[in-house]
Amino acid sequence: MIQKFGSNAEVIENGDKYLYGNHIRMPIAMARGEGCWVYDEDGNKYLDYVGGIAVNGLGHCHPRIAACLKERAETMLHCSNYFYNEPAVQTAKMLVENSCFDKVLYANSGAEANEGQIKLARKYAKDHGHPERFVVITMKNSFHGRTLATCTATGQYGVHRYFEPLPDGFRYAEFNNLQSVLDLVDEYTAAILTEPVQGEGGVRPADPEFLKGLRKLCDEKGILLMFDEVQVGSGRTGKLFAYQHYGVEPDCCSIAKALGSGVPIAAVCARGDAAKTLTPGTHGSTFAGGPLACALAMTTLDVMLNEGVLDNCAKVGEYFRARAHEVVEKKHPGAVKEIRGLGLINGIELTKESGQEVVDLCFRDSKVLINNTSGNVLRFIPPLVTTEEEVDIVLAAVDQAMTKLGW
Repeated sequence: MIQKFGSNAEVIENGDKYLYGNHIRMPIAMARGEGCWVYDEDGNKYLDYVGGIAVNGLGHCHPRIAACLKERAETMLHCSNYFYNEPAVQTAKMLVENSCFDKVLYANSGAEANEGQIKLARKYAKDHGHPERFVVITMKNSFHGRTLATCTATGQYGVHRYFEPLPDGFRYAEFNNLQSVLDLVDEYTAAILTEPVQGEGGVRPADPEFLKGLRKLCDEKGILLMFDEVQVGSGRTGKLFAYQHYGVEPDCCSIAKALGSGVPIAAVCARGDAAKTLTPGTHGSTFAGGPLACALAMTTLDVMLNEGVLDNCAKVGEYFRARAHEVVEKKHPGAVKEIRGLGLINGIELTKESGQEVVDLCFRDSKVLINNTSGNVLRFIPPLVTTEEEVDIVLAAVDQAMTKLGW
């Protein structure tokens, strides 16, 4: 029998002893959650605006997710991709019928899905008579994953460091700067990969004209336009896919994060000829598209699409940005550079070098969990079921922290 540690201190002590130190962890041992709230092993209650890094879209322990898990445990958790399973087909059907895409290819993580897009781009070029094309243009300050190829695709030196020599075939343009992309396109270019909203790069939405310009460029050159919606897809922006805000349809798109409500699942969604490219033997995964993860994705999508979650996301997201201007920016004008976001991915960019002091004070003094990205951007990625009252609690905590810091 496994004996529980029983307290934050014991879990943390043993975690530091046995876990690899590749993550910087806050001094809290999560025990359980409900909605937008979580509890540690000592019974302390916190408002969770990290949301599993945008994974817990329906919050913690949603009743339909709990029921789905029970049903799956009593029927089948896994079967090989040598066979069909209904949850995988139903989930793909829902994604296709609510988007511009024709086909769905499953993966286990956002990085794996982006690996799939990169492979798709190279094979697409060869299939269409351009074996010389292998380069994917991505954006500076992007984030696409931590496999060797996707960390190279990521336009941040901090992600590249220590892993040279990096794979060849990636170039980095300025986000929201179409001319910067045009300057990099040549006879070797196979695709352009961008996030519609940069998440790890500081919560930076794309300009509509930038994405429209990329679409026109790709059409003219016969290359693929690929979106990374790992963080901002699956309802995060108030629409199922972020591209739906822009009137620009990519050839393929990666999603993950909130799709499985906490169980790993990702997908590459593709249309047109891009949906015909990855033929048998060219890409796949043992666990991808299994009945457990897909049943949870199917349930998640049903709740998002049919129970008002997307409308709530859009409405509460607008409220967050309006209140952030009133509660934070107006009271601390010298500390706030910009407030930006879409739906329920929002950022407060600070004029200070780091936002970690605010994160730490919100945790310690108010029991509010937020995080800091890109050095000086406070990021808020809560469950999509959060309320305006919870927004007020979070922003009051940020205000209190900034006041305490003398900002």
